[in-house]
Amino acid sequence: MGIKQIEESIAAVRNRIVEHPLYGQLKTMEDVRLFMEHHVFAVWDFMSLLKGLQQELTCVTIPWVPKGSPDTRFLINEIVVGEESDVDASGRRFSHFELYLKAMEQAGADTTAIMQLVSGVRQGKAIKDLTTALPASVKGFLDFTFDVIATGKAHIMAAVFTYGREDLIPDMFYSLVKDLNEQFPGKLDIFVYYLERHIEVDGDHHSILAQQMVKELCGDDETKWEESAIFAMKALEWRNELWNGIVARQEILQ
Repeated sequence: MGIKQIEESIAAVRNRIVEHPLYGQLKTMEDVRLFMEHHVFAVWDFMSLLKGLQQELTCVTIPWVPKGSPDTRFLINEIVVGEESDVDASGRRFSHFELYLKAMEQAGADTTAIMQLVSGVRQGKAIKDLTTALPASVKGFLDFTFDVIATGKAHIMAAVFTYGREDLIPDMFYSLVKDLNEQFPGKLDIFVYYLERHIEVDGDHHSILAQQMVKELCGDDETKWEESAIFAMKALEWRNELWNGIVARQEILQ
């Protein structure tokens, strides 16, 4: 098995996400706010998955010693720099999560739930305890991510990281947000910029680095390839459930 086989095995569920009815239902600012209030949790836990990989693949303890392959160290460290220390439209340094929070604030989306979670983490509370009050689709998504991190298996974490990325958001969604930004000037500028950065960085560069990382970590071990394919599929299924949860919430509010 290899990258091509993983992509073939997940193609159907990936297409369900890319063609999800959610995108066509984002017609108002209220719809976008609801989307952001759910999606921000995926933006946040993505950073935790990234740092989990960095811990597994590089030395982050003192005294420092060489750890793992220089190739995988380079791959993960370059991605960390781009995700944790990118720039906003004015050239100021922000992580993609902090940039997303700025976008939510500009759009008028409610950041209470995500900030309560972050505050709880800073206080040392267990992540499982912090997700209990969240919508089922968000809780399931987060619990899956942290279960993956808890495996300590870098190849599984890399597969989830690579195939559950934000490049799943299709061009259709980007076009809808741009249209709404034109209708409501100054409300979605930062969100449009965030999406543009992901299209540019993830699509053209980080996704290639991430695939190289999966290849490096799986090598010639067929068991690792099979585990990577299984967890890549699970990651996409949970992403689909997250999207389903947003649609269900829209229907309740209508």
